[in-house]
Amino acid sequence: MNATDITRRNKTPEQLTEELTTLLRQISELDTNSMEQVQQRLDALTKPQGSLGDLERIAIQLGGIQHSAHPQITGKAVLIMAGDHGVVAEGVSAFPQEVTPQMFYNIRNGGAAINVLSRQAGAEVICTDVGLAVPLVPAEWMKRRVAGGTRNIAREAAMTRAEAVRALLVGADVAREAITGGVNLLATGDLGIGNTTPSAAIIAVFTDLPVREIAGRGTGLNDQGLTHKRQIIEQALRLHHPDPQDPLDVLSKVGGLEIAALAGVILQAAASHTAVVIDGVISTAGAMIAAHLKPRCASYMIASHCSEEPGHIKALQSLGLHPPLNLSMRLGEGTGAAMTMYLVEASLRILTEMATFAEAAVSGKKIKEE
Repeated sequence: MNATDITRRNKTPEQLTEELTTLLRQISELDTNSMEQVQQRLDALTKPQGSLGDLERIAIQLGGIQHSAHPQITGKAVLIMAGDHGVVAEGVSAFPQEVTPQMFYNIRNGGAAINVLSRQAGAEVICTDVGLAVPLVPAEWMKRRVAGGTRNIAREAAMTRAEAVRALLVGADVAREAITGGVNLLATGDLGIGNTTPSAAIIAVFTDLPVREIAGRGTGLNDQGLTHKRQIIEQALRLHHPDPQDPLDVLSKVGGLEIAALAGVILQAAASHTAVVIDGVISTAGAMIAAHLKPRCASYMIASHCSEEPGHIKALQSLGLHPPLNLSMRLGEGTGAAMTMYLVEASLRILTEMATFAEAAVSGKKIKEE
């Protein structure tokens, strides 16, 4: 455990909240001047204006995020946050909780889908234990752990407010270290059996939509299992009455430790003028927490894909995000976000490598009559 983790364990809830408040204060608006310059360059390229759609939108967004008319990617990393969930005891997952540490080792050993896709994207994979329920070997891999999983949200609050803030700050720490090391394109990823249940609860609270429109099959529940899962989420929401005006209340009552850490990744990315690609439904639940803590951080998010989980597209819509990919994916781990890194890089290649009408001596369309 490093000095930051030791110091934070000794902090009062008020001190933890002040640390979070300091982080939120560092998040500024995008640089509109740089965005206008990128727009002008794109409009001068040998194509009809706006014809490359999302690729142009992403390039403009990156200019605003990096405060540069010439944005570039210097390093990429997928930050996976791992945690277990007490609500698994209610039978909401088709897989047992033992799978979480097994997959943690698999990712650490480079054998998971996210490792394959990240290698192809040229991105580092950083997998962090924020709240696994069992010991890991080596113990060094547990240095960021806030608690041994959440409590059963069907019967009690997932965590204390202080635990929620600490987990959020862990995510911010991991993101800051990656950024300091030269990464300026982050992607979010998750690991944790049962985590579509708290994610659906969070999305239901913030969208005010019925649970039946939000909660999906997760790891592959049958019809009976899906009905039961939805009943458990509704039970948790009735029990805790999470306040949508207080994102930390929502997070601590029905959230997850890894969801908190994902919110912290996003907030730190925004504070550091770094783009962050949002993966599936769990990452987007974390994004909703972050955006309700600091609305302007949504400007730093790039949506990736549309998950098979029904609540995902509704959550993205509430954030004002449009996913460019629809690959019928529902794995998590950051897989959709890793795929989208290709599109982010493509957007900058268009900006920097494509010729303008003047450079190519191509006659452009006359946009406005004199």
